[in-house]
Amino acid sequence: MRQTLHILRRVADGIAGLMMAAMFATFIIQIVVRYSARLSWVPETFPFLAPSNYGWTLEFCLLLWVMLIFFGNAFVVRDRDHVTFDIIYNTVRPNVRRVFAIVGGLALCVALVLSIEPTWDRFAILRLKRTATLSQVFGDWIRMRDIYSVYILFLVAVSLRYAWYVVQAFRKAPEVETHLPEGQE
Repeated sequence: MRQTLHILRRVADGIAGLMMAAMFATFIIQIVVRYSARLSWVPETFPFLAPSNYGWTLEFCLLLWVMLIFFGNAFVVRDRDHVTFDIIYNTVRPNVRRVFAIVGGLALCVALVLSIEPTWDRFAILRLKRTATLSQVFGDWIRMRDIYSVYILFLVAVSLRYAWYVVQAFRKAPEVETHLPEGQE
């Protein structure tokens, strides 16, 4: 099981890395097109560098950014990578820490699960909305719902993560978290 989780974490890291690389490459394209447009001979000589062909780049970067934030927080960022206010949590006895972990984990899990249905209802209208410029590159099939559906994945994944956290807290009291990099604990 640990090996499978390790492989899945590596795959998620790779997907997030590919999204960052695609966003960076698109950003570089934006810069090249923006500054080559000032030279009138460039679009005339190289029609594919005409600025009117690259309106999609801004929307593509925004799409990748939204996907990266929710995908990354669902599958890549670990709990210990978050900023926490744990002064009280780390100073109490292990049994009290267990109660904190169970109550906090259940509250987050329930809140996220309860928000899935109203969020999905809001996405219903987004199935009709098209992106402004991405159809130039990907065709007419992309809808705004498709872009933001990664948020539902985020809600489900984080809910499951905190449900597992609660199960672990029932089994044994959570340890004090040091928030040090791996290997320096």
